[in-house]
Amino acid sequence: MSDSYEDRLAELGLQLPEVAAPLAAYAPAVTSGNHVYTAGQLPLVSGALLETGVVAESGEPGTVSPQRAAALAERCALNALAAVKSRIGQLERIRRIVKVTGFVASAPDFYGQPAVVDGASALLGRVFGDAGEHARSAVGVSVLPLNSPVEVELIVEFA
Repeated sequence: MSDSYEDRLAELGLQLPEVAAPLAAYAPAVTSGNHVYTAGQLPLVSGALLETGVVAESGEPGTVSPQRAAALAERCALNALAAVKSRIGQLERIRRIVKVTGFVASAPDFYGQPAVVDGASALLGRVFGDAGEHARSAVGVSVLPLNSPVEVELIVEFA
């Protein structure tokens, strides 16, 4: 495995996207001391949401499977890393992923939020190794911006 975080992303077949434009009056990421705090990131690609709906086991129209939602959470984490890089210049400055907060638009009977947010956590672990170990919250909500199934935010320590 490569020592460069961006090389690790490439080995996974991924690359950092352009930073997603804010949907309202906020910054995609801000720094305070030696930490970067990202805004909630949606699973956007080129400004378009990859999927809409609530996460459910049912497979009914308008729902997203937990497995698909986990893949979308990975995309959210990738977008969050792009926002982090925009603030600190290069991923190599990251010392630790401190906290991940994942929000899952959930059907009333869906309780698998931790497995969905694992999509983001697993990506961070594969890219950052021990520095990717983090505290985390996985929160079920009734709706997210643009009817997104998932949203992820990060707190990252850098040097």
